[in-house]
Amino acid sequence: MTDLFERAVPDPAAYLDRLAATDAARSYKAVILDALDARPGATALDLGCGSGADLGPLADAVGPTGKVVGVELLPGLAERARERTRATAHIGVVAGDLHALPFPDGSADLARTDRGLQHVVDPARALAEIRRVLRPGGRLVMGEPDWDSLAIDHPDLGLARAYTRHVADRIVRNGVIGRQLPRLAREAGFAVRGVVPVTSVFREVEAADRVLGLRRTTERAVAAGRLSAAEAERWLGHLATEPFHAAVTLHVVVAEAVA
Repeated sequence: MTDLFERAVPDPAAYLDRLAATDAARSYKAVILDALDARPGATALDLGCGSGADLGPLADAVGPTGKVVGVELLPGLAERARERTRATAHIGVVAGDLHALPFPDGSADLARTDRGLQHVVDPARALAEIRRVLRPGGRLVMGEPDWDSLAIDHPDLGLARAYTRHVADRIVRNGVIGRQLPRLAREAGFAVRGVVPVTSVFREVEAADRVLGLRRTTERAVAAGRLSAAEAERWLGHLATEPFHAAVTLHVVVAEAVA
């Protein structure tokens, strides 16, 4: 296989930071922040805040009279988020699980998730917890991908479909959470106020690899029996040497906690 692709699994904080710096991420993150409509004095939660890249813009929106709390399950990421926001008094970061949030009922005005619900064990339970901690009328904005929408151009459509199905079925725990969010939100006690699809397009294989981990995912597809070693070689060889095109859609869902 070609040496073009990244081999090592990146450090989680470094991966999230470099993803946040991409044009694709900036685009959908701006949609999420705009949809939150955060006002000065509000209490806002960033659920699954990762390395804390989005805490600063959210704190700017609620102002010094407001409060932003990031919740992160992984200790290393939580510590990175604390380090980068230590100088901002109205930002806090707590270790926590989206299935059991460490906040009283009705204690927050706003909440956001950014590609976090795709990884949780039970999205319905997590949404019920978010509903619990939001006040009536509080707003939740979620940005989650639908990995079934991943499309990568290749002359052999069967290979492309085998790869993308492996991503949706095996690589991501909740691979089609993007399309499920409106239904799950309603079932958890939210009124869905809007859905905005944001499609990211990749025209350079190196940029796509930094997000998708093309070699690592292909190797896992071979191990799972989705692709043979020869098919994997042919798949990656074409991606590395021919004009590249891929796209995936993320759904931004705006929901309101029903009284």
